[in-house]
Amino acid sequence: MKALIASGGHGTRLRPLTHTRNKHLLPIANKPILYYAIEAAVEAGITEIGIVHNAGNDEVPSYIGDGSKWGVRITYIPQEKPGGLAQVVQISEKFIGKESFIFYLGDNMLVGGIKRFIEEFERSGCNCFLTLARVRDPQRFGVPVIENGKIIRVEEKPKNPKSNYAVAGIYLYDYHIFEAVNSITPSERGELEISDAHTYLIEHGYTVGYTEITGWWKDTGKPADLLEANRLVLDSFQFRNDGEIDSLSDVAGRVVIEKGAKIINSKVRGPAIIGKECIIENSYVGPYTSIGDRTQIIGSEIEYSIVLRDCKIINIGIRIEGSILGNDVEVVEGNSRPRVHRFMIGDQSRVEIV
Repeated sequence: MKALIASGGHGTRLRPLTHTRNKHLLPIANKPILYYAIEAAVEAGITEIGIVHNAGNDEVPSYIGDGSKWGVRITYIPQEKPGGLAQVVQISEKFIGKESFIFYLGDNMLVGGIKRFIEEFERSGCNCFLTLARVRDPQRFGVPVIENGKIIRVEEKPKNPKSNYAVAGIYLYDYHIFEAVNSITPSERGELEISDAHTYLIEHGYTVGYTEITGWWKDTGKPADLLEANRLVLDSFQFRNDGEIDSLSDVAGRVVIEKGAKIINSKVRGPAIIGKECIIENSYVGPYTSIGDRTQIIGSEIEYSIVLRDCKIINIGIRIEGSILGNDVEVVEGNSRPRVHRFMIGDQSRVEIV
């Protein structure tokens, strides 16, 4: 079995973070989202992985490499322009050949890995095997219509969903999926919808099975989803200290402190991760916070947030919460008079003033 991972698109819902980086390389608990998908495939025993990425942009191939880091072989498949998930499958036919494969959306995360889904698919004898998750907003996803325990069709982002299930971003197929993706036509939004491919299989006599994801699954398409995924991953951490904690500091709970990090006269409450060579001084870092490498937090408080590398948060008089800061961001106290707010903010930024 092979794995196919999607890492294309433009991440419009995560701007401005994605103006300067691929959304699949944004960190969750200080590790790029795409790593979790690769590691899930490796854990399931897969050794050949195809990654579909934006053509003309080598950010993902350059960052991920040839797969030797994980002991696998990675093939990169360029996508000229976003044209729907069925198009992602369509352009990967040469890589897949006649083998069965698991199609994994690189910005999805779930607990427990994918091995059990592969085993269920192989036992089922189905041509297509979908993973379903109960969600509060199914209209954002492909939604299965289920009658008598069988999926009779899949509707893409319906205004009136027939169930509260979403088809999660983990699909298993045999080679018949290529008949489907090569037969369907673009939807009203001009894309080849994977939901239409699934419906095609059903209507042409192929077997489509499913299983429900019973643990947590998260589509990290929005900032709130990133923070929630960060929380869920940090919850699995255990205490580890490879840095320095001085005698005036109080560190409690599941906290990971990376090499070269210094905690000085500060309080840290886990789950949290403090990246390499960080300085946390006269500050408070609260639960569910990820602090990227070489970041300085001095005289400030932060919790339930994601801070990327090389940031500075200095002498901020109110606690920062539920926030995501990109690389090399500075949030500092101004000393000029009169006291004013001064900003340099990129497109689609969000700022709350209190």
